[in-house]
Amino acid sequence: MNNRCKRNRTAWRAVWVAGLVFTAARVAVAQVGLPFPNYEQIREQLIREVLIPGGVTDPRVLEAIRRTPRHEFVPPQFRAQAYYDRALPIGESQTISSPYIVAIMTQELDTKPEHKVLEIGTGSGYQAAVLSPLVKEVYTIEIVPELGERAARTLRRLGYTNVYTKIGDGYLGWPEHAPFDRIIVTCSPEDVPQPLVDQLAEGGLMIIPVGERYQQMLYLMRKTNGKLEREALRPTLFVPMTGEAEERRRVQADPAHPALHNGDFEEPPDEQGYMPGWYYQRGLTWESQDSPSGQHHVRFTNDVAGRPSNLSQGLALDGRIVKRIRLAGMIRLEDVRPGLARDELPGITIRYFDEDRDLVGTHIIGGFRGNRQWREESRVFRVPTASREAIVSIGLFGATGVAEFDRISLEAVYP
Repeated sequence: MNNRCKRNRTAWRAVWVAGLVFTAARVAVAQVGLPFPNYEQIREQLIREVLIPGGVTDPRVLEAIRRTPRHEFVPPQFRAQAYYDRALPIGESQTISSPYIVAIMTQELDTKPEHKVLEIGTGSGYQAAVLSPLVKEVYTIEIVPELGERAARTLRRLGYTNVYTKIGDGYLGWPEHAPFDRIIVTCSPEDVPQPLVDQLAEGGLMIIPVGERYQQMLYLMRKTNGKLEREALRPTLFVPMTGEAEERRRVQADPAHPALHNGDFEEPPDEQGYMPGWYYQRGLTWESQDSPSGQHHVRFTNDVAGRPSNLSQGLALDGRIVKRIRLAGMIRLEDVRPGLARDELPGITIRYFDEDRDLVGTHIIGGFRGNRQWREESRVFRVPTASREAIVSIGLFGATGVAEFDRISLEAVYP
């Protein structure tokens, strides 16, 4: 199989993040008009309020994030948003991964100063820059020439002398510099490309998202006796590869019949506590008492205004085919108050993305506060014609209190 990340209009480095609330973003917005934004302060806030609560605790990784100027790796028009915990456009229909995803993947690699690391996808160069102070050498590959050249210039300008860049097919690896102690892959194949297995050193680690187009698992793999031993880390949603390998996937998405997986939360969490079918889980517990539908539901609890507490799921949704959708769910609230902004309140959101993965619309069932018993909410929304994919999110979205959800559903509405 030709396992390749094809160059086209797909932002394969992106990890989609919808409905996140991050207080440092407000600091960045407040400083847009200042001649010299305090990026150090914003990075420190990112570490304190998002990364550490999200499980990033390795001091070396936190220090690398603290010292890496992410704003230098995004276009000037997006620098005020550089420390939002979300993907951002970097040109050529590509994006830079969110700080949290970069940090958690770096932590899972368990790097040592003497290690040689292969990263599949320079993209902006940010992931390579974060790895640079942690290891001896970083070899990083980008298939888009314009981005690879720009990333190489940025890395050179900022003095990352132990990072080596290449433009080419990432899934073929970089055999002349193999073996690698660590490999990090940031686009999602259906399975691990064999050249990367071959180029990983015995005993080495690889972190890679694998799975169906919208149902992926982030795996940590260790090479033992020439074979990979897999450890599932968490559900995730990396933008998948495209081209021939994408077309040959055994399971294809159906944008004409959108639906959510495990919307009733009857499938139990995995061993790490993550809900199947959903990703970017924050502040959630799986409940089995007083469920309004079936035996289980989910409960979000938050006592710090502005702190992320949410759950998301991606799906294919073609606005040329599906003109309207019905979004529904059951919600119960307990002492819910707005977060740091008045619109930080619980609900169900859907965000629509076009073929370049630019946001083209948002619909919300929400704005709820106070207390309420279980009640079903249902709305019919018109799908933007430009939509090709969507993300559904539920949660408190920065509000404080308790919000419980069950029977979340999405279906096409045809005349």
